[in-house]
Amino acid sequence: MAAEEYHHGLTVDTDVCFGCTHCMIECPTNAIRIRDGKAVIKKEWCVDCGECMKACPVDAIFIQQDDFKKIFDFKYRVVLLPAVFIGQFSKYITEEEIFAILYELGFTHVFQVEHSADNINEAMLVLNTNAEEKPLISSFCPAIVRLIQVKFPSLVENIITIKPPIDATAIYYKHHLIEQGIPENEIGLFYVTPCAAKIAAVKNPVGENKSTVNGVINMDFLYNKVYHVIKQRPDANRGKDITISTLTPKGMLWSLTNGEADHMPGRCLAIDEIHNVIEFLELLETTDEIQNVDFLELRACDQSCAGGILLSGNRFLTVERLKKRAAILSTTPAIEDPRHKKSSDFMKANLSLNEIPTRSMKTFGADMGEALKKMEQVRNMMCYLPGIDCGACGSPNCESLAEDISRREAQLSNCVFLQRTMEKSRKLSGEHAIRIIEKTWGKDRLGKDCKKKGAKNEGL
Repeated sequence: MAAEEYHHGLTVDTDVCFGCTHCMIECPTNAIRIRDGKAVIKKEWCVDCGECMKACPVDAIFIQQDDFKKIFDFKYRVVLLPAVFIGQFSKYITEEEIFAILYELGFTHVFQVEHSADNINEAMLVLNTNAEEKPLISSFCPAIVRLIQVKFPSLVENIITIKPPIDATAIYYKHHLIEQGIPENEIGLFYVTPCAAKIAAVKNPVGENKSTVNGVINMDFLYNKVYHVIKQRPDANRGKDITISTLTPKGMLWSLTNGEADHMPGRCLAIDEIHNVIEFLELLETTDEIQNVDFLELRACDQSCAGGILLSGNRFLTVERLKKRAAILSTTPAIEDPRHKKSSDFMKANLSLNEIPTRSMKTFGADMGEALKKMEQVRNMMCYLPGIDCGACGSPNCESLAEDISRREAQLSNCVFLQRTMEKSRKLSGEHAIRIIEKTWGKDRLGKDCKKKGAKNEGL
């Protein structure tokens, strides 16, 4: 697949970005470079974890969403709602009230994504019993799936080939509406996403050709619309006549840390926050320290989906609220709609993902001989580079610069330390060194007007 075919939810606003390197330093896959004073994301390496967006001090990195008006392109407008959306609201706000407001906003159907969790768990248990290679790795978090594709390709075969709840529930509910006689082309399914990775998973899915979901809505956008209505009409008796199909306690907690691991047999580990995941996978891939692990639940965000970058609420409060709601659900019988059985059987028959391909970020070309030659070049160049990892060259570290040079995307003279050495030995002129710096950081960076107001030019 060509690099330009990878869809990403994260976008750099070049009018706002000033090349501060915060995002480049924080990116866990070294997917960001500074060119002409602006951050540039290498799409083939980006996993949409959102660390760059969190690190940006001027909000130059943002997440695009489908226009909300797009829902009205369909007669039947379904909002697929993750449990963490509900968890941002106080315990005094009921699901029925939230659903009623969503209907007011224009949706004709509201359905919670984690309704498929129990069926997914059953399929996972079957795979676990028959698996020859362990640990099995959850396919729940699309940022982690893509991380393994680009950074740990040897572990791709360990990923469970079962659709995550967003895809399984979309298949389930669309079939349910079709069974009621609704034409397929009149049904629009819209997922409320807590993160950028799930936008990418909808627009450019891994392990399937096309997503059943028609569009994505940023969670912070929809949360604020619902919250505004609640604040404007706090005493309104919303949701009085609404009956909802309730989640099981398992479904309510599925998207949180330990949501999957608590329901898998054997030795299971749940690891959240992408840097923690990377540290663990490096140990798993390169040492014998980690053995006899049956299942890994890996999530890119701290507290899993409760820590998604598009949540407005505090992640720890969201987790607490969902656990309390799950405790209440455990004491009340689940409300099931008998009309859903056919659709549930259809979903179970369509839970499998296709083979997940690798996307190694270390690839230097399809030709093995050429790739080995370039790897040798990288090792040789590392002997010349200082190993300071300052980022002044526009690459996140010296190894990344060496790899960029091997791909002819940079030169040794991009290193400011080597520039000084080359100038000293008269292999590089001062003017040429300035041009190299300007190519990375832009002319404006070196031409800043730092004169104080009213100061004389001669004294500066």
